[in-house]
Amino acid sequence: MFEYLADIANHPEFTDHYIVDWHLTRVESFGIGAGARFRIRAPLTRFGWADMTFSEVQAPYRIVERGRGGKYNRIRMLGTYTLTPGAGDTTKVEYSIETLPVMPSDKLLEALNRGWSRRHVAKSMRRLRSILEEGRGRGRHASVAGVGAGPRG
Repeated sequence: MFEYLADIANHPEFTDHYIVDWHLTRVESFGIGAGARFRIRAPLTRFGWADMTFSEVQAPYRIVERGRGGKYNRIRMLGTYTLTPGAGDTTKVEYSIETLPVMPSDKLLEALNRGWSRRHVAKSMRRLRSILEEGRGRGRHASVAGVGAGPRG
């Protein structure tokens, strides 16, 4: 499970219902420094492009991603995946995302979309669980500049 999350090319599989147009920022998609640029399809958002890069990868329990988004990439973002061993062979995955909007307009838009964001992140975690429990992915993966994007064999 950790290996799956530590490869950012896998993230479109469980987030493609609200994050689209994924492009890797480097060829190596696994571990520290791996990153992607993508577009968030949020209501009322004119500047949905953002990027995230893995800044900490502490196997097998934690992945931290840092990025920027919004108009002129002025909104800083910090996402954290925390994996906790459960009973038997289970693992609990938690994801948190923090943003730091700068302008009053950014803060207003974030407040308006807060519920929308929570619902879509929760849905992505449910999709992640079904992908990992069923042992098969949905087929979409990110690639560098869109070359070779599509199902993996």
